[in-house]
Amino acid sequence: MQSAEISSRALRFFEQRGHAVVPSASLIADDPTLMLINAGMAPFKPYFLGEAPPPYPRATSLQKCVRTVDIEEVGKTSRHGSFFQMFGNFSFGDYFKEKAIPYAWDFLTKPVADGGLGLPESKLWATVYTDDDEAEHIWRTEVGVPADRIQRLGMAENFWSMGVPGPCGPCSEICFDRGPEFGRDGGPLANDERYLEIWNLVFMQNIRGEGPAKEGYPILGDLPAKNIDTGLGLERMAALLQGVDTIFDIDTTRQILDLAAELSSTKYGAARKDDVALRVVADHILTSVMLIGDGVTPANEGRGYILRRILRRAVRMMRLLGSQDPVVHELVARTVEVMSPTYPELVGQRDRIDRVAVAEESAFSRTLKSGTAIFDLAAADVRKSDSLILPGDQAFQLHDTYGFPIDLTLEMAEEQGLTVDEEGFRRLMTEQRARAKADAATRKTGGHGDKGVYRDLLQLGATEFTGYETLESEATVRGVIREGERVPVAVEGEIVEVVLDRTPLYAESGGQDSDAGSIIADGVELEVLDVQKVARKLWTHQVRVRRGELTEGLHVLAKVDPEWRLGARQAHSGTHVIHAALRQVLGPDALQAGSYNKPGYLRLDFSWTGSLSQETRSEIEEVSNLAIRKDLPVRAVYTSLPEAREMGAIALFGETYDEEVRVIEIGGPWSRELCGGTHVERSSQINALTVIGESSVGSGMRRIEGYVGLDAYRFLAKERALVRNISELLQVPVSEATDRVAALLKQLRDAEKEVAQLRAAQFKRLAGEFVADATDVRGVSVVTRHLSEPANNDELRKFVVDIRDRLGDQPAVVTVTTLANDKPIVVAAVNEKGRKHGLKAGDLVRVAAKVLKGGGGGKPDIAQGGGTDPLATIDALREVSRVIEQTVSR
Repeated sequence: MQSAEISSRALRFFEQRGHAVVPSASLIADDPTLMLINAGMAPFKPYFLGEAPPPYPRATSLQKCVRTVDIEEVGKTSRHGSFFQMFGNFSFGDYFKEKAIPYAWDFLTKPVADGGLGLPESKLWATVYTDDDEAEHIWRTEVGVPADRIQRLGMAENFWSMGVPGPCGPCSEICFDRGPEFGRDGGPLANDERYLEIWNLVFMQNIRGEGPAKEGYPILGDLPAKNIDTGLGLERMAALLQGVDTIFDIDTTRQILDLAAELSSTKYGAARKDDVALRVVADHILTSVMLIGDGVTPANEGRGYILRRILRRAVRMMRLLGSQDPVVHELVARTVEVMSPTYPELVGQRDRIDRVAVAEESAFSRTLKSGTAIFDLAAADVRKSDSLILPGDQAFQLHDTYGFPIDLTLEMAEEQGLTVDEEGFRRLMTEQRARAKADAATRKTGGHGDKGVYRDLLQLGATEFTGYETLESEATVRGVIREGERVPVAVEGEIVEVVLDRTPLYAESGGQDSDAGSIIADGVELEVLDVQKVARKLWTHQVRVRRGELTEGLHVLAKVDPEWRLGARQAHSGTHVIHAALRQVLGPDALQAGSYNKPGYLRLDFSWTGSLSQETRSEIEEVSNLAIRKDLPVRAVYTSLPEAREMGAIALFGETYDEEVRVIEIGGPWSRELCGGTHVERSSQINALTVIGESSVGSGMRRIEGYVGLDAYRFLAKERALVRNISELLQVPVSEATDRVAALLKQLRDAEKEVAQLRAAQFKRLAGEFVADATDVRGVSVVTRHLSEPANNDELRKFVVDIRDRLGDQPAVVTVTTLANDKPIVVAAVNEKGRKHGLKAGDLVRVAAKVLKGGGGGKPDIAQGGGTDPLATIDALREVSRVIEQTVSR
């Protein structure tokens, strides 16, 4: 049975039993405790926690998941994959164990002709949590599983959580006996290779706190309702039904693997090392395609770094398999082909996915070249210091700055007889991750570490947002929060969070900054500093108490700063306009990947490779302003998500949407985007839009920035004043300023060229004088002199090499100092015969640099350095002469 058939059967089975079929959420998690979706229940987490009312009592889904904590095991075992699909059925307080267990049994054992999977009952075992008598009773008496095929296991095996604070509960696993050829009998407790877990039924009823991932964490309390969360791994079930030993041999992944084998001229099954590499390629390319499809782009941090690491690892594995040619284009095409029956949206995204992936492959190829050179220098420095261990900080720099995989560094170090301080590297990686995690936690309100205070307020109802219709709303204070705790009162000077029952103040979301404004009451004045959403339902206002005392239950008036909101509306509508203009000029692949706008300013990140020419930028700006001048109507339409997509509305990658969505139209079909932001009524109200910059923000990702409204006019006024000042300085009309500047630049370049020629001639003459002044030290020609003519590093290096070459075939060493910007620099050069006398340029530079109170080094034939004491050059040269004589006298 093919993978697509298994998933469609599962969804259909539960749909027939009253479950709403929910499409897979994006891999980009709408959850600050997760970087990527790693479990089928993750999108439903707010419903389990009671933070938001579920739109359906029961649901079923096939969820895309990515998990990379054990990425090193991918390919080495039969079951580890970084991308997997988790089928599940869910109940939000509707049914519990009494239905979840029979549902799962029926689907697994029903004949194929009746919509089930047709697994033999005699092959199935069940496990329950150690004290879960209720589940054991249902399995034994209601389902009919013999008592000797039900086993009780502990917290590590049969108590499930996502590994982070949040919902959890005891679980019951269904395992399939693959037969004695896979190990000894005795049930799942004895051998989990033979008794393969195929479905986990989680009885989600508790909340866990911080602690280890698997066991030993505290249980903080009970969830608002008893829920069901089940997870059946599609790949594992496909392997079982298709009669193959690994998830890499199922109908989808095997096609990618076979192409990788063909491209690398490798035979799958011939050698374990090659088999592991091919499995890694297949898994990682699949993961990369799905991540890029959901809007992730390669970067040096966050989920972008996960993608970069996975994709580069796949490319490197292909290199190790012997393929030196680009391979990603063909592998992406095959992956889209095999996954599109389940995820048809991949077909329309194929060109963009290919462009991002191929650009990263190309960038990594360059990295391999430059990183190898940097590694060679680092390895040379290690040997010079009489060590055989590459420091952890250098391995980390190769990894963090140059994107060099640590396993590649380990391999190359081994080839050169070195080891790597892995402990130091891992420590720095851990510190970096901790910083990133802490930073992420501070950037967004809504973490699930301790949300009891918000959960209590949510139970009073969601905040009503009135800001689409009005800038002022009467409201009641539902809660005052100080440092995460609810307090009865806040006094003048304090900064606290305030939750209102209704508010016109926009909370930061969708790229739009939060509103500025105030909250007032009789004798009370609050300045609004920030507004955030919790669980997409609760507005929390960070305020400074300017006057009076703030208490719960107080009746207040919440007010938006009208000038702020006007600028915000102009900027957000301007973002939609420039996005539509980009797609009109560049084509439909120029899709928004992120944005930020605040009054007067906008920036938009979009998928594209290569910079935009000045002509293209001007065209985008002109298309935008033509749309503004046309006074296009701006309209908000409320509809369902499927209907919005049918209309052609663009959804932002990674965003999570409710069942009812808001579509913003500008000029009807010209611009349609799902958006919850605030907007102008007609495009002309944006007033003006000017593009102020365009740059790269990562592989396959560009950023365009602009001003709108009054800020656009101010920017243009500054540029106009600048041009006027230049024309006055040049004493030419504005229309002739460009030609005049170009002429002056040409004159300057010609003058610089002439000066360079004169300096080159001067250095050539001085080189001859230095050669004539060479002394003989035991058969070695020695030049150690100070150059009174100031020179930069490059000029001095060429000067010294010229002197060395002029000294001919005889052993020669040259050391010259000079001043550059009033600081001493030194260059030394030794020819091949001089090096046979034991002379090394790097050693001589270090000797001189020490006297100059600086540093330096280099290779045995050429080296350079510098210092801070311009008066020490003669002493430095004297010390170099002493070392030269001492060396050649040995």
